[in-house]
Amino acid sequence: MESREDGEPATTLGEVASAWPDEAAESAFLAEARERGETPKAAGTAAEKVEETPARPLPPLEQLVERIPAGVRETLDDLFRARFVRVVRLPRKALKS
Repeated sequence: MESREDGEPATTLGEVASAWPDEAAESAFLAEARERGETPKAAGTAAEKVEETPARPLPPLEQLVERIPAGVRETLDDLFRARFVRVVRLPRKALKS
């Protein structure tokens, strides 16, 4: 393990990634957020209720791709090498309100 100029061991990427805030840092963050009028929420869990969606079938991929103007498709391909590979239905809460 390498050491820094002050003699302390150099911090590895793994140590930085595993360094979670302690209880005091978490409390300070939550207090600052409340002062700003924010209400931090815990990350969602996989056990959340699945939203019921209408049973309408999804349109074919080709039909959706045709709705994108040709110039936009070309630009997406040039800039990002974008490929359209599947059609999926997103839950309502994933969209902006």
